[in-house]
Amino acid sequence: MAARTRQSAELDRKKLFGDPIMITTIVVLIAFLTLFILYPLAILLVDSFVGDGGFSFSVFQRIFAMPNFRTAITNTLKVGFVVGLLSSFIGLLFAYVEVYVRLNKFVGGLFKVVSMLPVVSPPFVLSLSMIMLFGKAGIITRHLLGIYDNSVYGYWGIVIVQTLTFFPVCYMMLKGLLKNIDPSLEEAARDMGAGRWKVFLDVTLPLMLPGIGNAFLVTFIESIADFANPMLIGGSYDTLATTIYLQITGAYDKAGAAAMAVVLLCITLIMFAVQKYYLEAKTAATLTGKASRGRMLMEDKSVKIPLTVLCTLVALFVIAMYICVPIGALFPTWGRKFFPLTGKWFELVFTRYKGFKAFKDSFVLSLIASPITALLSMIISYLVVKRSFKSKGFIEAVSMLAMAVPGTVLGVGYIRGFSGGVFHTGFLQGIYGTGLILIIVFIVRSLPTGTRSGISALRQIDKSIEESAYDMGADSFKVFMTVTLPLIKDSFLSGLVTAFVRSITAISAIILLVTPQFLLITVQINEFAEKGSYSLACAFATILIIITYGAVLLMNLFTKYFGTSRKIKED
Repeated sequence: MAARTRQSAELDRKKLFGDPIMITTIVVLIAFLTLFILYPLAILLVDSFVGDGGFSFSVFQRIFAMPNFRTAITNTLKVGFVVGLLSSFIGLLFAYVEVYVRLNKFVGGLFKVVSMLPVVSPPFVLSLSMIMLFGKAGIITRHLLGIYDNSVYGYWGIVIVQTLTFFPVCYMMLKGLLKNIDPSLEEAARDMGAGRWKVFLDVTLPLMLPGIGNAFLVTFIESIADFANPMLIGGSYDTLATTIYLQITGAYDKAGAAAMAVVLLCITLIMFAVQKYYLEAKTAATLTGKASRGRMLMEDKSVKIPLTVLCTLVALFVIAMYICVPIGALFPTWGRKFFPLTGKWFELVFTRYKGFKAFKDSFVLSLIASPITALLSMIISYLVVKRSFKSKGFIEAVSMLAMAVPGTVLGVGYIRGFSGGVFHTGFLQGIYGTGLILIIVFIVRSLPTGTRSGISALRQIDKSIEESAYDMGADSFKVFMTVTLPLIKDSFLSGLVTAFVRSITAISAIILLVTPQFLLITVQINEFAEKGSYSLACAFATILIIITYGAVLLMNLFTKYFGTSRKIKED
């Protein structure tokens, strides 16, 4: 058996080296990943440890001597831990109710909306809503309750906003895991006299623990890497992401910012390694395959009603928070006069504040980046799943690495790596400050999501389908374009739209790289929100949500009528 496996691997390698298109693709991919992912991170390390006198810890000693930096580390870990716990708990509650409780169509629809909203909205929408509802001039706090001395800014503001933003991610992760638990395990415990609560504690929860830990770490990483929400609602409560940004834009200390970025990167990489290589594997080992049969859903009103009502209230609150943004864009004077509603802010977006340019620049750059990202993701997935060569592990690991790199860290790496050219030689210096570097950042940031989707889709395709095309004389390019890509069309379309949405709503990496030559929507929203022009920020954000929601809707329609799944159903 081992000899046969070795012979098969040897045959694959001979096929590979006899295919110049495949070899060229692999070389170009390795060069791209090395240059635009590994190199910027390596430069951060070089800047942090190498000074004029050679190798030194002086930069780290200097930044750790700063009280605000030490405070920022503590604040970041504290927020990440609490947000991870709360998001995992709420996500588990939603997932459990959907999988175990019989829901009516209205509540089921609410759950679907809640799961989709964070995908199609900019990262700071909930911060705008919190300020609008609960800020010093908030609709609820000041105008309804008459509270004047409250402040939504700071620790609890960040925690609430990030929890409401990230818990749908945990909900979607845990829902899939709960569906894969065999109902017979729980029913056996019920038959032996155990109550629902005991079954949950003794059977369901132990099976779910690796998955809950996985969801916690994913949320923890997202929280500590988040820039937009702490920037808007953090006030004087510094986090690592905002401190790095201010170290460059305020103190003009690029070396210090690089060292701070290395600290943040180390934290996220450690958490990412634990999440990916330990908890994901443990989850897969615990929950294998699909449930053997359907689950009997709860009908007991004493359990069903409280759980359903609680989740419905949370879902309605989240939806209301998102609805506040377009409503806030219609207020005549934000914080003072709410009626009659007016469209003047939308008009001002396009007449006075260069809205057409902002939307055109964001749309064009994202539109260029998204098909490149989707195609690159599918090529990487194809190489990882269907080909055997020595550098395969390198391509997979580096393409996924961007998932663990906070946007602010990547932005600092690109500044240090390309402002003077590669290794300060002038090579590729021309891309710095142009639209091309923004497109590259968009590609790098979205690559892991598309790659994961592509790998999952390709593992379901039998190898013999492609081998038959090779046997008929087709080269690797023709096989990929005419056989493989059509079979994973749905994943390609999903990756394309996801890349577009992630690109057009990105801010953490690009805010450090964007120049006056380009006006990007997210940067405009951040700028107006910082100035207190919340109605204008809401107007920009509303149009952005419409664009992203429209893109997702078009993708769903296209997949429904032209995708692979439709062809399978027709056959």
